Amino acid sequence: MSTATEHPTDHRESLAGLQIPARYRHDWTLFTDWCAAADHRPIPAAPETVALFVREHPAATATQRRRLSAINTVHTRHGYPAPGRTEAVRRHLDTTRAERAERLTPILLRTAAELPTSGWPSGLFGRRDAMLLVLAATGMSFTDITRLRRRDITTIGGTLVATTRAGEHFRLTPDPTAEEHPGVEIYQQWAQIQAFLDAYPGTHLLRRHLTDPIEIALRSLTTAQGRQPLLCPIDRWGHLPHTQAMTAQSVSVLVRAHLSGRTPTHPTLPATPPDPDETWVEPEIVLDPSYYERGTAARRRDHQDLENLAETFDELEQQADALLDELLAVLEGL
Repeated sequence: MSTATEHPTDHRESLAGLQIPARYRHDWTLFTDWCAAADHRPIPAAPETVALFVREHPAATATQRRRLSAINTVHTRHGYPAPGRTEAVRRHLDTTRAERAERLTPILLRTAAELPTSGWPSGLFGRRDAMLLVLAATGMSFTDITRLRRRDITTIGGTLVATTRAGEHFRLTPDPTAEEHPGVEIYQQWAQIQAFLDAYPGTHLLRRHLTDPIEIALRSLTTAQGRQPLLCPIDRWGHLPHTQAMTAQSVSVLVRAHLSGRTPTHPTLPATPPDPDETWVEPEIVLDPSYYERGTAARRRDHQDLENLAETFDELEQQADALLDELLAVLEGL
């Protein structure tokens, strides 16, 4: 669920000079008057402010959509993102959508908790897909999920918080009856994979780590690490391109596959660490006794063939020169 806290702000200066289309003036005035009474900023308005406005002013769906169009239009015309096009507002406007999301959230979290976290490459895909399902459980759109960067996820007091590019906050609050929040644990497991690759880049070492996992300390991200996509595609060799984000289509396909039970399988491959007592012996190579004679004969034969080829090239060059002379003669006669 998306929530946010706003500080009271005098918004009279922000309303000065705004150009409001005539058809939106009534709805915009209703919104700004409510903002003034509730100490909220009307422009730029936070998505949570618009969601609260919709909830406190019940009306027919068509009326609510007109109000949102007014708010969105005023924002976009003055260079601000439209706050009414967020999941928080859509849930308040569409009760069916909200009910469906509430039913899916526990299913997504339960499915994520059942995915493998160790083994190669099953543990790698399991941790990535579990993080993906947790984000989907927040109600975030698939497009917003693919736009998340590593710096956009935080844990506050046992609550997982994801911040979208538009500044909307999505939270997964822990169940009071549960000992620990599965979303936070799943995030930490995926963050450990990325932290391991920061220190030890390479698929071979990551394979050894997932075969026998060790605890990885999660340190503060550098600026470059924070800008990396949170979710990356994984190829069949287990390679994760840090700078490449998953597509919204691939996220959608994976979520639907996990919900339907038709998720692709990634069997765990056995790890075969090298035996420290085993020494490698270079195999002895026995050459053919006539090796040198056959090589000398081949070089002599190739030398003769190349000589004949050179004569052929000379003939072709003479023919080309003759054709060029004829062409020049024709051009001079025109």
